[in-house]
Amino acid sequence: MFIAAYAPPPVAPCVIALVIAAASTDLQCRRIPNMLVASGLVGALFVQCWLSGIPAGATAWLTGAAVGFGLFMPFYLLRGMAAGDVKLLAMIGAWIGPLLVFYAALATCLIGGVWVLTLTARRRQLTKVLTNLFVLAHPAFRGGGIQGRGAQPASIESVGSVPYGVAIAAGTVVVLLTAAV
Repeated sequence: MFIAAYAPPPVAPCVIALVIAAASTDLQCRRIPNMLVASGLVGALFVQCWLSGIPAGATAWLTGAAVGFGLFMPFYLLRGMAAGDVKLLAMIGAWIGPLLVFYAALATCLIGGVWVLTLTARRRQLTKVLTNLFVLAHPAFRGGGIQGRGAQPASIESVGSVPYGVAIAAGTVVVLLTAAV
């Protein structure tokens, strides 16, 4: 077992049900409902306080949610991810804690990265994706440096959206099942 933490018995089934619901709505509507995330956060707070007592449970809830939120926030700020995905990982963190949410985010990025590359290759848009990554990774092309101060950044063409809630669900389930072994 490579994960040094585990989710207590009532946590894993609840989280799996929530991420499946989120992935389903993301596939159908291309959004993750705020009501699902909010109810998941409230449920996580109750369960964390029930398992560990109020002070320790509230601290575990807040720490996990903050780590989950912080892990995907940079991707949102770079416009590479929707806000619902960030909130979903925060909710997952509130349930499973900072260490497991880190592993879930890592697994999500691996699964989601392979999925996105496969989709863009099938759509014959891999060159656009690589160009977009280059523009994002090199500040000189965003204004300043090579183009000079105040210059317009190189344009980034969208290659379409991906319901990333599916990758978040898959990464979370993989981590929860691995942690249970």
